[in-house]
Amino acid sequence: MQTVLDAIRSMPPVAAYSVIFALVFGEAAVFIGFVLPGETAVLIGGVLAAEHHLSLTALCILVFIAAVTGDTVGYEVGRLLGPRLVGWHRLDRFRGRLDAAQRLFRERGGPAVFLARFTAFLRAAMPGLAGLSRMHYPRFLAFNAAGGLVWGVGFCLIGYLAGASYERVASLVGRGAAVAIVVLILIAVGIWHLRRRRAAAELAASAKTSGKPSD
Repeated sequence: MQTVLDAIRSMPPVAAYSVIFALVFGEAAVFIGFVLPGETAVLIGGVLAAEHHLSLTALCILVFIAAVTGDTVGYEVGRLLGPRLVGWHRLDRFRGRLDAAQRLFRERGGPAVFLARFTAFLRAAMPGLAGLSRMHYPRFLAFNAAGGLVWGVGFCLIGYLAGASYERVASLVGRGAAVAIVVLILIAVGIWHLRRRRAAAELAASAKTSGKPSD
């Protein structure tokens, strides 16, 4: 991650914004999220905003737009290509996880779209599965936008706060407030990891259920 951070830091702001947008957009639109989670780019953007290389407000807006539009493209790809996409041989190594994600979507519908935003694999796969299932687009958009807003702004802020040193924060708002901010960061990261573990557990449980012979 440090190498990527250094590479983006050396770019002009416009180029850095463009790279971050492309990585977040492409996560679901062209399925690069299977190999490179978009949250990495968002966290790096937050760190650069703390260093005043980027604007935090502009970054939050850009990440939100990239997340929503990328997922919309992924939705359309799933709707138009349908079973051909799911049956693509290059996805064979993800077959069990894709099947589990489809079951999660069938069971939870819209909330699954929201929750998928917080797990890398589901974030890349869920929009296409929603399109494949012909989910009503306005409903998909509502849950997708809500997830994109919480995820995008949340990870921008985590990166931003992580990028600001403790001493700098302490000098601006006092040591007591600095300690409170550090605690909030730790709580936010803890909640994020808990959500990821729960989603992974649900996928594993679903995969085990699918492997059992039917009565």
